[in-house]
Amino acid sequence: MESRGFIILVFLVPLMNGVSSLDLTRNRRDDACQIDQNQRIDCYPESGSSHQGCLDRGCCWLEPPGGVHNIPWCFKPSGGATGQITRAPINVDPKCASTPEDRRADCYPEPGSTQGGCESRGCCWQASSTPGVPYCYYVEDKDIGYQVDSISADKSSATISIIKAGHWANPVNNLKLDIYRETPKRLHFKITDPNNKRFEVPITTPVPSNDAGDTAEYDIQIVEKQFGVVVKRKSSGAILFDTSIGPLTYADQFIEIATSLPTSYIYGLGEHRGQFWLDPKQHRKLSMWARDIPPSDNVNLYGSHPFFLGIENDGNAYGVFLLNSNAMEVALSPTTPVTLRYKTIGGILDFYIFTGPSPNEVIEQYLEVIGKPMLPPYWSLGFHNCRWGYGGSAGMREVIKRLRDNGIPFDTQWNDIDYMIEHRDWSYDTKTYGELPAIVKDLHDHDQKYVIILDPGISSTATNYPSYDEGVKDDIFIKDADGNNLIGSVWPGETTYPDFTNPKAEVWWERQGKRFHDQVPYDGIWIDMNEPSNFVVGSTKGCTDNRYDNPPFTPVMAGGSLRDKTICPSAKQYMGMHYDLHNMYGHFEGKATNELLTNIRKKRPFVLSRSTFVSSGKYVAHWEGDNNSDWYDLKISIPEILNFNMFGIPFVGCDVCGFFGTTTDELCTRWFQLATFYPFMRNHRDNKGPHQDPMSPDFSGTTQASIKKTLLLRYRILPYLYTSLYLSHTTGQGVARPLFFKYPTDQTALTIDDQFMWRDGLLVSPVVTQGGQQVEAYFPKDRWFDFYDGGEVASTGKKVTLQAPLDKINLHIRGGTIIPVQEPDVTTTASRKKNFGLIVAPATTQTAEGTLFWDDGDSLDSISGGHYNIIDFKLSGSKLTATPTKSGYQTTMTLGSVDIYGIAANPARVMVNGAEMAHTYNVQTKALHIERLHSDLLQPLTITWS
Repeated sequence: MESRGFIILVFLVPLMNGVSSLDLTRNRRDDACQIDQNQRIDCYPESGSSHQGCLDRGCCWLEPPGGVHNIPWCFKPSGGATGQITRAPINVDPKCASTPEDRRADCYPEPGSTQGGCESRGCCWQASSTPGVPYCYYVEDKDIGYQVDSISADKSSATISIIKAGHWANPVNNLKLDIYRETPKRLHFKITDPNNKRFEVPITTPVPSNDAGDTAEYDIQIVEKQFGVVVKRKSSGAILFDTSIGPLTYADQFIEIATSLPTSYIYGLGEHRGQFWLDPKQHRKLSMWARDIPPSDNVNLYGSHPFFLGIENDGNAYGVFLLNSNAMEVALSPTTPVTLRYKTIGGILDFYIFTGPSPNEVIEQYLEVIGKPMLPPYWSLGFHNCRWGYGGSAGMREVIKRLRDNGIPFDTQWNDIDYMIEHRDWSYDTKTYGELPAIVKDLHDHDQKYVIILDPGISSTATNYPSYDEGVKDDIFIKDADGNNLIGSVWPGETTYPDFTNPKAEVWWERQGKRFHDQVPYDGIWIDMNEPSNFVVGSTKGCTDNRYDNPPFTPVMAGGSLRDKTICPSAKQYMGMHYDLHNMYGHFEGKATNELLTNIRKKRPFVLSRSTFVSSGKYVAHWEGDNNSDWYDLKISIPEILNFNMFGIPFVGCDVCGFFGTTTDELCTRWFQLATFYPFMRNHRDNKGPHQDPMSPDFSGTTQASIKKTLLLRYRILPYLYTSLYLSHTTGQGVARPLFFKYPTDQTALTIDDQFMWRDGLLVSPVVTQGGQQVEAYFPKDRWFDFYDGGEVASTGKKVTLQAPLDKINLHIRGGTIIPVQEPDVTTTASRKKNFGLIVAPATTQTAEGTLFWDDGDSLDSISGGHYNIIDFKLSGSKLTATPTKSGYQTTMTLGSVDIYGIAANPARVMVNGAEMAHTYNVQTKALHIERLHSDLLQPLTITWS
């Protein structure tokens, strides 16, 4: 389809031979500081190390080449004596001295930067005490990059030529800039090579258009020298994106572009672990290259999501998305204004900018581009139980029995890799797990489900193994650089890797799934190790030395190279080279697995994936990975949940009580309470420690009772969660949200990540510290009610001390909200047959509203076929109404009870559809309770009181 945007053509003259040298006087260094970096003795081991502080101690300050981790910047001079260093004055070229640190464009981003190497490139070398600021940088007199030669009269096109290229090999000599005003709140621009095809991310996005016209809420300016794109918000003049602050570099395997930001409140850029707010003062370098690694701070993790959201000073929100799947590094610097710098090693620059102006609107606009998340089956909202190492059929049966015998709400039993024959996909060990088909039948007989684990690595050494034999025949495995099946090593030993970008692989995958489903009728699939993981570097015979396996620049990442713990970047796939597709491996496996389940079960699929990419939420849920049984991992799970709700994967959770290590009664109790409000809730652990299911014999009776209590709470609020997931599926809004999504002008809310909300209605304030019996909970200025008894919070706009005994998680309802609930039972199937209830929390205007979405919870065509119900609830003064606005699902929906909070006095009477109804009233909490209603929610309902 022909593009309807306007096109800006960018022409570059041929690359000049090198860069003109600068007449610099080299910064002299003391011989005592010329020490091998591995021999450095830390002179400032405590926190707060700085350049000046180091020099004050008479020590050496020098960034390790390439910014290597764990090497001290401040170290003792040779001989160990401090305070004896004589420093000659440093003479710096005026052109270099005039460049502020926040505008330094890195001239030597690859490892091995030295002063001599820097100056040989004609660049400036000057040390900095600010972490993340390059020592080697381009001169800032606009002599590097591109400039605009001419712009057409209607500003619909321009020609741009190179001023001077940097030192990178294989520069792109002609560029094209396409700008599309796609909607009033979405700007899209691409910078590409018109003469040579470069890799572009193969996901579905809207067809580029120029539909916004004069309705656009943003202005675009093109800076002529240095070439840059500036995007402003029309209403406030805020500069949302400004790439003119430094030169654009666009070479074959290195693209760098920087932008200034209007705020320091930035969130997103996953997958990483750490606090939710990406405080620029931490000088974060966030790399995206999917890796098998236990969740660790400040390293690249399982997925890639190059999207961020910013909150401006006036509370307006905006978002920026770079659609690029190559290895990437994004660095934040606390300059004025804040600087964000992208470095990627392939693909194109394909940017989307979203103007909100509310945080929820930004997420909606982002998901209009990448696709809205799937609606999970209702059963998957329940509690999932798993561990690695049940020991066989008897061990599984024992756990299932004790959960049932004690009335634990419990929907789904899982297995880790120990159920397989020698860890081979699509097999089960008939010796240790010989009763597995019978166990699955028993689960189904009790309205419960079963989920299996699969790893992508397919054993290449097993005999009579159909999955491998048929894969070879169908030619669906990834090839090495020589065209042979690439062999790695994972749990089964030597393995091959299916190429899920190949349509034939999808057919092969489904055939394996159907064969195994005929033996063990599983209900969902958990896909793990799909970064993809590899226990050897690259392959069993290593990788090539070509420019893809050894690129000229590698982002800061765990392991230090692209090939570490995965397959060779030079590996060949159906859609291209693994170098470009690596970050999408889990995405394509998730898509194929979603289709497999859809075609085999003919019901709504459930897939849990460790590795994800942009738009994976259309197909899969996600969990944090192999976390630890400790308090830090409990607390840090909250930012993970919040991030993925921004990334379009709202059905997300973490391993409850931790995967590695041994939990405690207190930790597991608090974790179950927090996990009650993970959208996806699963208890899982490794094969080394004791059981940690709710009825584990290692737990005290008090702990078991507390966990059961919190699970009953989760099952009670599932209608609200399911409605939230439906709204996420249809609008793109997240389920679990930070407080500032509702209160973006509240400065305190901008940094809170130990509390969160479900949509705009529920505020969750968990205990996240050992021994905690109280919570210092922040309540934004609004009306808030205790979820359990309706007591109103007296003070808002500040932190309030809440009592938090071990069997309680604090939960509050925002005034103006109506929450649909349901009587809980031991499975979601049983719960769905029980009566509904309403909890009504009025705003100061004595108004409130809410919605209930309801279908059969499992059909593929519920929404497309209109087979669902929508009930809208409204409170106005002393009248509450329930109105079915959609009645496409024939079922029984009975309202059994209503709780209305904030009622100043006990009503004399309560009327339900004109008939008087008995009620109770709590004088202390000012809560009205009505029960034994038996009202049909599929018919209009009116409740009044006076």
